[in-house]
Amino acid sequence: MSSSQNQRFSLGEDLTLAHRLADAADAITLKRFQANDLIVTTKPDNTPVTDADKSSEEAIRALLHAHRPDDGIVGEEFGNEGVEKNRYWVIDPIDGTKNFLRGVPTWATLIGLVERSEDGSQKTIVSVVSAPALFRRWYAHLGGGAFVTINRETTKRLHVSGVTKIEDASISYSDFQGWGEMLQPFQELLEKAWRTRGYGDFWSHMLVAEGALEVAIEPVLALWDMVALDLIVTEAGGSFSNTSGVAGPHGGNGLSTNGALHSYIVDQLRK
Repeated sequence: MSSSQNQRFSLGEDLTLAHRLADAADAITLKRFQANDLIVTTKPDNTPVTDADKSSEEAIRALLHAHRPDDGIVGEEFGNEGVEKNRYWVIDPIDGTKNFLRGVPTWATLIGLVERSEDGSQKTIVSVVSAPALFRRWYAHLGGGAFVTINRETTKRLHVSGVTKIEDASISYSDFQGWGEMLQPFQELLEKAWRTRGYGDFWSHMLVAEGALEVAIEPVLALWDMVALDLIVTEAGGSFSNTSGVAGPHGGNGLSTNGALHSYIVDQLRK
């Protein structure tokens, strides 16, 4: 039996480990970014995966097995282990794989730790979003605020914007696919905003947390796309839900806002 079995860890200890996991991933992904011999294959769902995706998730899993053997793991590339446990880590080794394989620097490793309460409710308690090609790492733990470190030197606390009117708001989105019957309300919402851009993926949500945007919307997301984003946005003072307004990262799509505009955006998408 591992000496760490049944041990309780502080949020600070878990966040320190999450940073260590991100460091391990960064070392792999940066080395393979724009590599001439990058190996790209297609998964059963017709999405691409690179050798960097697989290697970085393997490295993260190895560290978790060593340092948190009693925790479960949910990973994009290698499935689930022990998700029925009270704690499980959620990993997206490279969010933005298509950017990664085309040489676009907007990609990140997403790491989140979810804790399950006795009543069955779940909450994210630690998050790290590491984007080494952008020289940025965002992170948070429950109740401790959200932060970004730039160039491994400058760290600042994150706060969402105070914009309260849609005509003053900046909205980012992924694309126009996957919206179904919400496509028209979504397009009408974009027309009302001050500014719209398709930054896409994790970066849109981190820009909401930084106060640079007011709204980030993606119509189709997996759990590993959202867990890390949720906590950082909410610890920065914002709101994170699905497009129906159900809080948290378990709703199949993601909506981040500065909080002040959240109900308005949900209502508009329901039209």
